[in-house]
Amino acid sequence: MKTLYVCTELFPLLKTGGLADVGAALPAALQAEGCDVRMLLPAFAGIAAGVQVDGPALPLPQTGGPAVAHALRPAPVLLPGRVTATGQRVYLLEAPALYQRPGGPYLDAGGHEWHDNAARFALLCWAAAALGCGGDASWQPDVVHAHDWHAGLVPVYLQLLAGAQPRPATVFTVHNLAYQGVFPAATLSELGLPPALFRMDGVEFHGRLSFMKAGLQFADAITTVSPRYAREIMTPEQGCGLDGVLRYRADHVSGILNGVDYAVWNPATDPLIDAHFEHDRMTGKAFAKQALQRELGLEARPDALLFSAVTRLSEQKGLHLVPAVLDALVAGGGQLVVLGSGDADIEAALRDATGRHPGQTVLRVGYDEALAHRIMAAADVVLVPSRFEPCGLTQLYGLRYGALPLVHAVGGLADTVTDCTLEALADGSASGFVFHDFTVDGLGAALRRAFALHRRPADWAAVQRHAMQLRFDWRDAARTYCRLYQQLLDRTA
Repeated sequence: MKTLYVCTELFPLLKTGGLADVGAALPAALQAEGCDVRMLLPAFAGIAAGVQVDGPALPLPQTGGPAVAHALRPAPVLLPGRVTATGQRVYLLEAPALYQRPGGPYLDAGGHEWHDNAARFALLCWAAAALGCGGDASWQPDVVHAHDWHAGLVPVYLQLLAGAQPRPATVFTVHNLAYQGVFPAATLSELGLPPALFRMDGVEFHGRLSFMKAGLQFADAITTVSPRYAREIMTPEQGCGLDGVLRYRADHVSGILNGVDYAVWNPATDPLIDAHFEHDRMTGKAFAKQALQRELGLEARPDALLFSAVTRLSEQKGLHLVPAVLDALVAGGGQLVVLGSGDADIEAALRDATGRHPGQTVLRVGYDEALAHRIMAAADVVLVPSRFEPCGLTQLYGLRYGALPLVHAVGGLADTVTDCTLEALADGSASGFVFHDFTVDGLGAALRRAFALHRRPADWAAVQRHAMQLRFDWRDAARTYCRLYQQLLDRTA
């Protein structure tokens, strides 16, 4: 089965969030299950630097699609190649005027969205449609799997380009419904979309054009990255205005839990940490805690309950709740390390709060993959108090490293962490701390329960051992995706 995997990020070449981690792990897991997977990626500088081009340039169709496909000089082309480090087959969408820029893939150096994001990602979708309709004579996909809003127009362009001819099946995966790719109505003509699509059951969204809605309306199947999130986004509370569309297409929606790449996140072999450990030999974790305290200027207290947060500093991630509980956390004997960047107001509040407790709390602003691993190895508890969370990977990393997750009961967090209730402690299923009330009081109560368990060393060690032995393997997700692909192909056979 040939599968074209369409996304915008790939760890470690380019990463702004979990989408890159999924891109690194899921295609490889699909390959292991017998899928012939090729990825389509924009030729951002970081991605292009890690790919060895090994085939002739492939042109895009000369008519149709977004205007930018025909206006750019040099003309956009597809470059077949392989990721140098892994051998993964890819197509790079080469359009230097769109992708070779300072700043990030979605935002400029000032943190503002690129003015032409609609054209930039419509071109990616058009390139996917071209490959789906025979753009590479040597390889044509049976399934095109598009990821998040950047690839939302893939099913639309495929239908337009294929016309009455057979086309690949399409799967659209929602990684975060809150980011939707919404643009002015006038963008429709710039993207080569017929006016007839600008309707309530098309791509129109409150008088504007929505890439996310396009994917939800026109894909053959819709997936999300956890079963609970698939249910949550059909409600007004978490549907972000698209819950009606999702309820209408409920028979085509399923939740498939993300996995962890345990070749990267494994405390027994991790090259980015100073001492290795496992559930039955934990000395290395104590050493990692001591080393991190020294590195970050925290007081060297082996008995301190070390909390961590490695995340975007955003309201969605619940980080605005943390400053209000920090005094109590420190008064209870805890320490806190925060690594992340994002909302300026949340960053300022965290900086002020951590500044009141030198030697007990520290804020590091930015992205540092190696430090993230050292923090996970050292921490006793990882905070993931998200308002909503499609899947979450941080809590899965925490489980593997014995950093018990403290999470809000939403999405993939609720699917993967079992609260330390008396019943769960008794039957051995407890793996972390779960709170339901998304308030400062709710978070504070969960913190107090973490301190209470920590004062019972035998119970803490038992929960930690169980958490570290849990596995959320990409193999399981890949097998589920393969079954879905086959079901779609069987329907059209």
